[in-house]
Amino acid sequence: MSVFVNPLQFGKNEDFARYPRTLDNDCNLLSQEGVSIVFSPGAAEMYPAGFCTAVVPESLEDKLCGKSRPGHFRGVAVVVLKLFNLIQPDVAYFGQKDFQQTVVIKRIVSDLSVGVAIKVLPTIRDQNGLALSSRNAYLSETERNDAFCLYTALTKAKAMVNTGMTDTEKILREMEEIITRCKSATIDYIAIVNPETLGAVPKARNGDVVALAVRIGKTRLIDNVILILMIALCCLGL
Repeated sequence: MSVFVNPLQFGKNEDFARYPRTLDNDCNLLSQEGVSIVFSPGAAEMYPAGFCTAVVPESLEDKLCGKSRPGHFRGVAVVVLKLFNLIQPDVAYFGQKDFQQTVVIKRIVSDLSVGVAIKVLPTIRDQNGLALSSRNAYLSETERNDAFCLYTALTKAKAMVNTGMTDTEKILREMEEIITRCKSATIDYIAIVNPETLGAVPKARNGDVVALAVRIGKTRLIDNVILILMIALCCLGL
């Protein structure tokens, strides 16, 4: 397992300096899960003096989170490719919560012929549906309760699609209404996108992704769900 807070992923006015670093606790949890080796390098080890190479996921970096975090996915691309080269894994696991990140990584692996299989694991949530994230530590108790509006909105989108609604504008309006009822919430984006190109779609289709980024107070949270249209399941006889 690699644990590394990557400075290249953080913009000038973002939270790199105060981002939660809980390596001892991480190692305890990983030990309980059977992890035998943790690679936790320092920034100087990963990016020694003179480091100047970039990896640019051109068609993916300016969508969704990339609009408000310029350069972020270049930082993701560089560090992931470097970790793959250092560790040379057969399989690498990433979480669906960071969906755009998984799309970027899959594209890098495909485009640059990297010999590693990418597995995307389901988002882990607390009992109220809030996606687990390091940044949840920033939330006050009140803000944590407010943050449930993200999952409520995503669940609404799934429910609408399951009843046959495919008009993305109507779905997004319903989601926006749910989130804006929360006084501490500020929407960065809500979108329904193609799962490979991340381009917005006018009609929701099976496998499309509903993704959002919302600030609860000062904390920026992201989440997403993958749409499964009931009509598609019926056609398959399921």
